Amino acid sequence: MADASGRAGDDRPGALALAVGLAAASAAFTATFRGPRDRFWSRMTWTGVSLGGLALLFSGPARGARIRWWHVPVGLLSAAVLYVTFQVGDRFARRYVPKGDAEIREIYALRTLLPRGEIATRLAAIVGPAEELFWRGLVQAALMRRFGRWKGAAIAAGAYGGVHVTSGNFTLLGAAGVAGAHWCALYAAGAPLGALIVSHVAWDIWIFLVQPTGEVEVVVPA
Repeated sequence: MADASGRAGDDRPGALALAVGLAAASAAFTATFRGPRDRFWSRMTWTGVSLGGLALLFSGPARGARIRWWHVPVGLLSAAVLYVTFQVGDRFARRYVPKGDAEIREIYALRTLLPRGEIATRLAAIVGPAEELFWRGLVQAALMRRFGRWKGAAIAAGAYGGVHVTSGNFTLLGAAGVAGAHWCALYAAGAPLGALIVSHVAWDIWIFLVQPTGEVEVVVPA
């Protein structure tokens, strides 16, 4: 039987899976952002492995995710729309958000911690897919089951942004909220997880490694 989102209702995760998942995400993201900076990508990768594993264990939609050929253009288009949104947001944050410019540069400084090819591999093979399987396939699927399509999507977007509080970076928190709302809305509207995985991976690599939204060098006070 299909639910209001058009997905099969009997294989979506329930309240226990949601509670376990959110507790694990809170702990994992705290460890990721609060640990030694030079080990950030190692911790981020293990966060992906752990949360992606939980999604595959508890969520039928996550286990059933496949990337079809038509998911690629749909995902790339979604990533392009989000990138344009971030171009606008970057300009706003650097000009109007206190410490916005410094916080954006701090985020981009993470790309200097490892060779770019290695970062891209981690993002494409683990981090990006795992985030979609977990945040959409487990968290949002469970919330839509309990609260309905759009209310569940809104709560899921808030949860995704909320775990970034531990970063201590207000601009990153806002960016995560916008990106989460984008993917959550698409999933609620019926976009398949395969297309969202393509979108997430393409957007991560493009905005972080290929074409940042603005100046990225860390400014050292004189």
